[in-house]
Amino acid sequence: MDDFGVYAVFGVNGPPQRLLSTDGSCRVCVAVPPTVRQVVLFSSGPWGERICVNAELNGADRIPVTIGKLTPYNRCLSWEQWEEETWTDGVTLDIALEGGNLTKADWSEPELLLAVKEYTPKDAVAPLAARELSGKRKRGRTAEEEGEENKVTKRGQEENVCPNGTAEKTTPVRKARGQTKGGQKLFSSGGDATKMKGAAANGAREAQGIVGRAPHPSTARTKSRQAKTPTQTAPLVSPSGRWGQTLCPIDAQTAILIGGQGARMQFCKDPMWKLCTEDMSWMAAETLAEGPTPEARIGHTAVYDPDSKRIFVFGGSKNKKWFNDVHILDTQSWKWTMVEAQGKVPPLAYHSCSMFRGELFVLGGVFPRPNPEPDGCSDSLYIFDPHLSIWYEPIVTGDKPSPRSGHSACVMQERKIYVFGGWDTPVCYNDMYMLDLGLMEFSAVKTTGKAPSPRSWHGSAVLSDTKFLIHGGYNGNNALSDTFIFDIDTNRWTEVTLPQLSVPRAGHSLITMDTASHHCFAEEGEDADMDEGFASRTLLVFGGGDNEGNFYSDLTTVAAEELLSAI
Repeated sequence: MDDFGVYAVFGVNGPPQRLLSTDGSCRVCVAVPPTVRQVVLFSSGPWGERICVNAELNGADRIPVTIGKLTPYNRCLSWEQWEEETWTDGVTLDIALEGGNLTKADWSEPELLLAVKEYTPKDAVAPLAARELSGKRKRGRTAEEEGEENKVTKRGQEENVCPNGTAEKTTPVRKARGQTKGGQKLFSSGGDATKMKGAAANGAREAQGIVGRAPHPSTARTKSRQAKTPTQTAPLVSPSGRWGQTLCPIDAQTAILIGGQGARMQFCKDPMWKLCTEDMSWMAAETLAEGPTPEARIGHTAVYDPDSKRIFVFGGSKNKKWFNDVHILDTQSWKWTMVEAQGKVPPLAYHSCSMFRGELFVLGGVFPRPNPEPDGCSDSLYIFDPHLSIWYEPIVTGDKPSPRSGHSACVMQERKIYVFGGWDTPVCYNDMYMLDLGLMEFSAVKTTGKAPSPRSWHGSAVLSDTKFLIHGGYNGNNALSDTFIFDIDTNRWTEVTLPQLSVPRAGHSLITMDTASHHCFAEEGEDADMDEGFASRTLLVFGGGDNEGNFYSDLTTVAAEELLSAI
């Protein structure tokens, strides 16, 4: 007998209430009582062929407050009001079941609207009174309502604001080879601005970022009605537009996408994807892995250890919540584990994380301070030893970088880490530092050639034994589109211009993979002839935000020969 069910607990003292059952509706909407400040959602019973249960906490205007997903391996979710700043009265819990014996006809059925009865100690289980919706819920919003959503009311969150410039329409973007999908337009009221502090090359100053105008109300209502049709419930074939994610290569044909934030500053409902570079196809991967998956976040890092064949995810932030947890994905067993580490490391976001001899080297990043103090930037180096599950701070000498976040770090020749750029509000940097991993000594790098302008949230990738690339980023006012290659033998910068890299992006992912020979991906410090190394490698660019308020979901590829010839 199939006793599968999905239950919710509303409030600390509330009893479990059944929302989904085997013979019930596959979609349910529950009005959360105004007095409830905690919600727990869990499943019970065998999952069978069921894939997942999508869950959303939506505000009164149907804007998601937070999202989550139950799977056969993650059977419980919990939310608390203090974690979600947009949680106000009128919140609803929307859940939808995927998989099992569902057919397309099931999705055409009206969504059930359930009311939670007030809890009384006499009732062991408070039943739910269900009724079908008599009409479609209006989901169109005015420009004022959308504008309110994008306000940032506290200085402490300004380090986490996505870069967006003033725009009234979407600028057409030329598709490059390998590009699969365009960006998503982020609509907001032109009257409400998201404040961001930064600095351009001519000095530190405040910048005001305003995303595009809201569509006409009739257009908003039309799009809302389209979102209710059964076709909208079809599984995605590629990731949604986002920024602040990680893209981590694990072999010659595969990379794993984790996390990110998309339109209207909402965390992505599709947080994990698997990329196959043989045909440049995507596969949703969240339900493929067992164990507790990392909570939705941005500004985290994900690095791969080829010896243990594991991905290490560290840090990041989500609204007011900051993380210093370590999650490990074993790519052979496809199982997540969360490490109970010893030692001390602060919650960090927009830091850098480099893998060296099986250890994680975490440098810089943003960390929270008690209100009303603003968030701060770190200049500390922390090392995580996975074998001992311990954090420690090494003794480092020399001229180390000033506190910063949003910088890049590239491991070169398995003995040096090159740190470039970043910012510590309101100052943006374009300096370069090198950490000698044998001596554990920092030194400032004196460079020649045309250097990149000050920036943070840029992309970086190792191209060969002696060269790495910097692309895009945010200078405190605008997203950037320029590209530079640095040669560690000559300490010289060279600017390159390619049409595939002409789109402004910040918070995007940049990786190199050996897609030609299919025998290894771009290992940092690989011993190979430079020309052959370039010829076998392909640069991949994914996601990010631009000045127009777009969040990109495209996958752009650049042939290695083009990079070599452009130097």
